[in-house]
Amino acid sequence: MRLTLIAVGRAKAGPAKELFDLYQKRLGNGRSGAGWSLSLKEVEEKKNLPAGQLKRREGELLLSVVPKGALIITLDERGKELTSQSFSERMSRWQDDGHQDVCFLIGGADGLDDAVRAKADFSICFGRMTWPHMLVRGLLAEQLYRASCIASGHPYHRE
Repeated sequence: MRLTLIAVGRAKAGPAKELFDLYQKRLGNGRSGAGWSLSLKEVEEKKNLPAGQLKRREGELLLSVVPKGALIITLDERGKELTSQSFSERMSRWQDDGHQDVCFLIGGADGLDDAVRAKADFSICFGRMTWPHMLVRGLLAEQLYRASCIASGHPYHRE
């Protein structure tokens, strides 16, 4: 299953990027055993727009790079909180249902446009606190790796 993180903004070198890169590499080299790979697509609007217009434009950019037929998962404070186990089960179910592409969308500083929320097949939340968007990339990559390990029986995840 091809997993794509589509995010607003460009990652700069530093600990948050290194965290994402670490778990992206672990997923990609087959260490987890579930056969998932993770790619990153970054989008950004260069024009200085008012907040509402910028949020709408970022939403358009996010949706423009989603492959046709892909499952769209938003990372949103209004999303569902999942345990690592239930996230793994959901990921496995999507794979068993034949989904070849699953895209995870992270909005900009002002969040996701309503048009993006409307297109989402599912929405997840990493708790009720606000997290830096660049850090969320690494958190998601780690949880995808963990979900892959759970699905394949790899000992990385311990309850």
